Amino acid sequence: MTDQPTVYVIHENPEWFPPLRAAFEAEGVPVEELLLTDGAIDLTAEPAEGVYWSRMSASAHTRGNEFSKEFTRATLSWLEAAGRRTVGGRTVIDLEVSKVQQHVALQALGFDVPRTKAVFGTTDLVATAVAFGAPFISKHNQGGKGLGVRRWDSIDEFRAWVDGPDFESSPDGITLIQELLVGAESFVTRAEFVGGDFVYAVRVDTSGGSFEFCPADACALPGQAPLFALRERTANGDPIAEHPLIKRLPEFLAANEIEIAGIEFIETTDGRTVVYDVNTNTNYNPDVEAAAPKSGPREIAKFLGGLLEARYPESSKVEALA
Repeated sequence: MTDQPTVYVIHENPEWFPPLRAAFEAEGVPVEELLLTDGAIDLTAEPAEGVYWSRMSASAHTRGNEFSKEFTRATLSWLEAAGRRTVGGRTVIDLEVSKVQQHVALQALGFDVPRTKAVFGTTDLVATAVAFGAPFISKHNQGGKGLGVRRWDSIDEFRAWVDGPDFESSPDGITLIQELLVGAESFVTRAEFVGGDFVYAVRVDTSGGSFEFCPADACALPGQAPLFALRERTANGDPIAEHPLIKRLPEFLAANEIEIAGIEFIETTDGRTVVYDVNTNTNYNPDVEAAAPKSGPREIAKFLGGLLEARYPESSKVEALA
């Protein structure tokens, strides 16, 4: 760590960081990574001065970093007890790694969410699916990138999967049974926010039937057709910023102390607009970035740099941002 106030980025996946580092460099904002894959915290020591942005991922366990989420919880508790400014702080990581918490928080503010049942363990899993009725999807409560999401058109096939060797449990043991949402068109939308303000919307192609939507360049597969494009208009032809849901989402973000996020929703065949996922460690697709009027990473760098400058106005490094 440096002696000067700095933006510290808490994460566990170096492959996702280069576009963010480039954005911080372009904006002249000092940045340092805190890679929480191992290490130690001196709980009696004062944390370094700076602004701490947590972008710990719910999918950390898929990269062999299954304890990074708990390490982040401990680190954020230490930082916040010492009075450090955090973005994506202790309450936000709990929401990031639990779709149950996302669902409850959205529902509390009147947002339309998928009909969902949370099943703890496997004893009641098939019975819950039978009562729910096919078709449906199953997903991990603690997922990320769409991993663990499956569509089921047959209870018998679901039962065979649950009882068979291919069954994969969520890291927290909670499986969600959720209604299958059918889009009016073959795409879902991801709305990006920084500092609580709307940046742009991404159109995610679902025509291939996959549920795995990781926008980061590091997730792209060789030969894969582009899945992500800038969404500029609503179904009525209005600018996408005028979409009624996008105009409402800042209320949800503020109520849950979320300052940086990508929120996914679907417009269904029966006229609903359903929010189904909140990503507080959002990544940015290079094709969308190239077409967008503003850069997501650059907006993050400016936002965090502004927090740093406001908190440490006498720092020579921060003064250089002006």
